[in-house]
Amino acid sequence: MRIKKIIMGMALTSLLLLSGCSNKKSGSTATVKHVGILQVVQHPSLDEANKGFKEGLKENGYVEGKNLKIDYQNAQNSQDNLKSMSEKLVNEKSDLILGIATPAAQSVANATQDIPIVVTAVTDLKAAKLVNSDAKPGRNVTGTTDMVSIDKQIKLLLSIVPKAKTIGIMYNAGEANSKIQADLAVKALKKAGVKVLIKTANTTNDVQQVTETLAGKVQGIYVPTDNTFASASSIIGKVVKEKKIPLVAGSTDQVKTGGLASIGIDYEALGKQTGKMAAKILDGKAKPKDMPVERATDLKLVVNKKMAKALGIDPASIKAPK
Repeated sequence: MRIKKIIMGMALTSLLLLSGCSNKKSGSTATVKHVGILQVVQHPSLDEANKGFKEGLKENGYVEGKNLKIDYQNAQNSQDNLKSMSEKLVNEKSDLILGIATPAAQSVANATQDIPIVVTAVTDLKAAKLVNSDAKPGRNVTGTTDMVSIDKQIKLLLSIVPKAKTIGIMYNAGEANSKIQADLAVKALKKAGVKVLIKTANTTNDVQQVTETLAGKVQGIYVPTDNTFASASSIIGKVVKEKKIPLVAGSTDQVKTGGLASIGIDYEALGKQTGKMAAKILDGKAKPKDMPVERATDLKLVVNKKMAKALGIDPASIKAPK
């Protein structure tokens, strides 16, 4: 009888051990995964992307404080910070690193070719030299793009100011993603027979002067999803309200603080989409090199009603272009 009990006990112990080994393959276990996050600067769109990323991980079994440890780094738009923070996350031997916005994504990609990387809020991963192609990244990097239809955003602006002769574009020429969008906007405006006036700023300190100068020479302004200008969106909002100039932004978040309207993406949803991709990598079910770059699934029209009324525009008259 005693031998029988010993055998049963050993069998039970074996089952428990096997169960533990099996559970370690899932995101719902006590096995702690280390994830590094590098965000280029703090502003609403990128903050929402970061929030959504954590939600995406949580929905797939990775909960911060339980089986997930996150090291969050914010470079505050400093190239020196980007480099040192990237190296820190790599040296900590993170299981996965998230790069939020193009400069952060490029920085972590330059720091490691071994650790899996996912990125978000990047306009063109191929142009940024992060992947070989969207369909087949071929490297240790994949993620989500925030590229939307620039044509639709320009059509939206021209529908608000149909008699405009000159439209202004503001962006940081040092941001590769902004340059891509600005070039597309120029092409769309020239096709529509509208003159274009471009002003750039390298830092947030220059944004107010650039906005004031441009607002006095144009009938409408377009700002792509630019981190420098997004960080100063409230300043921009004050200027365009005072000058009575409609501004269409590349980001819906910027509309809330400084723009009139946008047709764009929900950055929290985009971040969540990225988090789900990261979970698959952490689960060992996929590798970045084989995971196609994903786009936002939903676009939405956002109108700042208070800004519209301040500009003498009926908010209901602003419609999404077809």
